[in-house]
Amino acid sequence: MPDGSIARLATVFLTGRECPWRCLMCDLWQYTTTTDTPVGAIAAQIAEARATLVGVDGLKLYNAGSFFDPRAVPEGDYDEIAHHLTGLRRVIVESHPSLVGARTSRFLEALGRSRSAGEPSPALEVAMGLETAHSAALERLNKKMTVEEFAVAAGRLRSLGVALRVFLLVSPPFVPPDEQDHWLLRSVDVACDAGASAIALIPTRPGNGALDAIAAEGNFWPPTLADLERTLDLALAAVAGKSTRVFADLWDLERVAGCTHCFSGRRERLRKTNLDQQQQPPVRCSRCSSPAAS
Repeated sequence: MPDGSIARLATVFLTGRECPWRCLMCDLWQYTTTTDTPVGAIAAQIAEARATLVGVDGLKLYNAGSFFDPRAVPEGDYDEIAHHLTGLRRVIVESHPSLVGARTSRFLEALGRSRSAGEPSPALEVAMGLETAHSAALERLNKKMTVEEFAVAAGRLRSLGVALRVFLLVSPPFVPPDEQDHWLLRSVDVACDAGASAIALIPTRPGNGALDAIAAEGNFWPPTLADLERTLDLALAAVAGKSTRVFADLWDLERVAGCTHCFSGRRERLRKTNLDQQQQPPVRCSRCSSPAAS
């Protein structure tokens, strides 16, 4: 949590209309429909999740698109959705920067209306994918967004008192290998300047077809576990003394495992770093002869 406490959050992948953007690195289209999300469907999924997930402090509601896309999450459902979120400390939704605005305000108001007597409404956090501050790479990723437009959307969130979570790619396509660390640090700076309370480092995962074609062209170098470890350490050092937290995304981490002998130890090191926000001692391996970090 932003206050430094450890909380239990669950991620709920909501099924609804496919995202109107076609970002080259995305594989979340697998969890979508080709038609508009029916009224009541999102609220029903959240209600089912709340009944199943006992003892959680917050939810990440990821709908494989933008929460503020009215064709993916009907605006008329906001009050019912908010009703099913009562009692939580925090709710995180994802949005393309261009959709942050009036509907964000209306969902925030719905959360306020739904709070129980004597209890605060859940704090709202919006996750936006900056991906990289490398403008040329960002354009080729088909984000339909500039760094400047990202900053404008972040400003809108600040004016509403809504926290910002930023997604950054580890080894983004179209950024040369010898420039990856430079642009990672530049991206961290942009996120911090935008007021990010949290930065999530996402290994760019091949397998959606588009990235595999880009790799064959020599414009994408799939990240290794060492890349993620190095990126996390660099980002942590870059935010030292700031209120921004940095997290390595550990979902499906086996895909970048490399050496199976040291993988579990290196994964645990990343987990501890996420929790403590402090660089942990490297895990040294007798098989691959490569420390997790220097």
